[in-house]
Order: sequence, then structure tokens, then C-alpha cells
Amino acid sequence: MSETNTVNNKVALVTGANKGIGYEIAAGLGALGWSVGVGARDEERREAAVDKLRAAGADAFGVPLDVTDDASVAAAARLLEERAGRLDALVNNAGITGGGPQEPTTVDVDRVRAAVETNVIGVIRVTNALLPLLRRSPSPRIVNVSSSVGSLTLQTTPGVEVGPIAVAYAPSKTFLNAVTVQYAKELAGTDILINAVCPGFTATDLNGFRGVRTPQQGAVAAIRLATIPDDGPTGHFFDDEGEVPW
Repeated sequence: MSETNTVNNKVALVTGANKGIGYEIAAGLGALGWSVGVGARDEERREAAVDKLRAAGADAFGVPLDVTDDASVAAAARLLEERAGRLDALVNNAGITGGGPQEPTTVDVDRVRAAVETNVIGVIRVTNALLPLLRRSPSPRIVNVSSSVGSLTLQTTPGVEVGPIAVAYAPSKTFLNAVTVQYAKELAGTDILINAVCPGFTATDLNGFRGVRTPQQGAVAAIRLATIPDDGPTGHFFDDEGEVPW
């Protein structure tokens, strides 16, 4: 695909896009005519995903990206600057569980640290590095892929089961939700709309493919939020069925 196409098309970056939900978000945006950057650490998997997306007709390109590494994120920003000169949507999808077990009384605190580093600090790092490119878009969107396990309301509602005890993963998503709100408050009055999204219990390698939804289903809400109109919401938390309580 030519670099000229990325100037004319809307441009998105999806982190953690070489597989699972991230890949399907990239595929969905590509099917809408977007030029999509496939952000991923592993070169072989990243390029395989790009090849597959291109074979399906998408204008996809690889973006080497480790969200926990300042230099890697800065290099990704430079690549997008050179290729397109702007960014219309950033989907912060990359995430980890932190591994198990995660009972709070016995957890290895390094698991908590790792989850926060990727799921929260990584999102802040990538978002801030790409904000200058997002500000050049007429309709910039940021989507943070969260989870209903991060909802304190659902976690504390009797009779509602939103996942196992996980003192690294679940609170990291609560933290991400809170970060999303803070960005929305600071960016209020700008064209940038930022929201969190829950893909549902989706079968991916993140959960050992135990989920009941397909990655394609898990991608639907994120694609919608990446393409919402200018009068759309900001600072909210959604899934396929509507708004998720904080």
C-alpha cells in the first residue's frame, strides 16, 4: 500500500494488534477503509498480521511497539509522523493479566507491578506520545480497552459475578477507567473524544481461550467508539449493550 493512501484515508493505531481482539479491531477499521497501524512487539507475529490484513484488502502497516518502553513508543510516534502526519484514532488494546495466582493476601507484588505498567502506564505513555498527531485530526478518537472486572459497581453488587479474584488484573482495569476519566476532563472542549470499552468475556490467549465470545464480537464496541461522530460521548465506559457502570 502506498503512503499516499494513508494521507487520504483515516489513520488508526491499534496496540497489541497482532492477534485476538486487537487484530479484529484492526480488521474492522481496515474494512471501513481506514489505514491501520498494527502495533505489536513481536516482529514475526506483527508482520504476519499485516500480511493477513492486506490479503483481506486492508491498508495495514506494521508498527514496532512495546508500550512499556519509552524509546519504542517514541519510535512508533516518529513512524506514524513520517507515514501519515496525523492520527485519527488510537485504540489502546495491549494488555496483560499479570499472571496468576492473584489472591491479594499471597500475591507476588511483581505481578501487580507488571499489570499496572502495561495496562495503565503503557496507555498513558502511548497516548501522550501520540497526542500531537491526534490533535492534527479533524475528529480524533481514543479508545481504551478495559474490562467489566474493573467496574467497582459490578464487583460489589451482590449476585453479580464479574471474574475471579485478581488483585493485579482487575484493579489495573479500574485504574485504567479512572485514567480515562481524567483524560476526558482535561481534554473537554477539544475535538478529542476518549472512552473505555469492555469487549466482554472473549476467547483469547489472555484467558486461555475460556471466553464465550469470539474476537470479532469483542471488537465491535471498540470499532464503534473509534468511529463515533463529533457529537458522541467522551469519558464514558461502554460494552455492546450500552454503558457500563463505573
